[in-house]
Amino acid sequence: MNGKKVKDSSVLISLITLPQDGNHAGMVHGGVVMYHIDNASAVAAMRHTREIAVTASIDRVDFHHPVFVGNLLIIKASVNLVGKTSMEVGARVEVENLFTGKVTHTASAYLTFVALDKEGKPMQVPPLILETDDDKRRNRQALERRKLRIAEKKKEKSRIQL
Repeated sequence: MNGKKVKDSSVLISLITLPQDGNHAGMVHGGVVMYHIDNASAVAAMRHTREIAVTASIDRVDFHHPVFVGNLLIIKASVNLVGKTSMEVGARVEVENLFTGKVTHTASAYLTFVALDKEGKPMQVPPLILETDDDKRRNRQALERRKLRIAEKKKEKSRIQL
């Protein structure tokens, strides 16, 4: 199986936020932003595998700044790490005020996707080719997050068995 470069599956999605995306205060609902994070990340995962990829988990999402109706929502997503059948995709959310041009980092999230074969069973994921220092840094950080996820799952299983 041939490896894939990070840049070959990276995604940049921009969209204008509309009144139906917001609340009574003119701010976009967090769930709307999360929806777009999941979609952009799924595209990156499917570009990497060229197969169906489904969301297995989303690490916590912290909103640093509000998104207002009328802002341009910008989501950058790329594969950070691959395992046997899963991959971590990182997403960075920014907003641009179209009147001032000011761009603000709004949120970040890390999602785990699993690639599925034609029968809906997990399948092997192509290796990830790390080219840049940024690719390598993000991969190292993803390995640390993976260790934390595995440790948390072990704790969770032991609590359930009690």
